[in-house]
Amino acid sequence: LAEFVNKPVATIFSTGFQVNMGTIPCLVGRNDLIIIDEKNHASIIEGCRLAFAKTLKYKHNDMHDLERILQKADKSHSTIIITDGVFSMEGDIAKIDKICELADKYKASVMVDDAHALGVLGKNGSGTASHFNLTDKTDLIMGTFSKSFASIGGFLAGDFDIINYIRHNARSLLFSAGIPPASAATVLKALEIIKNEPERIKNLWENTNYASECLVQEGFDIGESTTPIIPILIGEDIKTFQYATMLLENGVYVNPVVAPGVEKGKAILRFSLMTTHTKKQIDKAIDVLVKTHEYIKNIY
Repeated sequence: LAEFVNKPVATIFSTGFQVNMGTIPCLVGRNDLIIIDEKNHASIIEGCRLAFAKTLKYKHNDMHDLERILQKADKSHSTIIITDGVFSMEGDIAKIDKICELADKYKASVMVDDAHALGVLGKNGSGTASHFNLTDKTDLIMGTFSKSFASIGGFLAGDFDIINYIRHNARSLLFSAGIPPASAATVLKALEIIKNEPERIKNLWENTNYASECLVQEGFDIGESTTPIIPILIGEDIKTFQYATMLLENGVYVNPVVAPGVEKGKAILRFSLMTTHTKKQIDKAIDVLVKTHEYIKNIY
């Protein structure tokens, strides 16, 4: 795993959630500062809540707002910027190039949650930092095994001293069981497939671009998504569940996401593209979505 994300060493946690929950409190002291994107995953929020440091949020992917916070930070204490690599609900990519530039300028550290980027972005699917050629500027990279690795568990990769410290201090690692051998074997096999079959990533992006273009042409709002996570803004909770139910009845499964997964009143249908999807399947899904949309539009 460490080699895959181009870091010296990695350590394994029972889940990806536990990586963030256990790691973040270890990285900061009482007078330090954590700066996070407002759209970060819930596990990052939970890790920040457990830390004694102050946590500030910047507007989603807004580098001017991030710099505003960095300018006001107490330079006598440590600052760390934590961001998703690919945002789990929005499907857009963090501006790691700008984040690392600001981190250098204001002497901050950078941690990237690459749960939704591994197997998708970067050289051989090695993540967001690799996508921007900034692995050396990204201090810590975490990932989960429950997405492209088709298993369960999570990991943290970085320099030896930091990872060694985490191994001996992260409570969610120390006081939790390790992942089962079968899960570990699945991860190793997934890594092998990702490395040896690059055509899978190529096909994933072809599917992503095709689906995104078709959805936009049909008039759906997919926000700023540029990845295989494609949200369709619906708005009302009840309407979102109606869409999801009707889609499933017609052979199309999507995740309906309401608060607290997204902001209240901004419920979405979350499409997740896979390399194994065919154009025919994508066409069917969009056709069913269009018909569902027309039906629901007529009853409201």
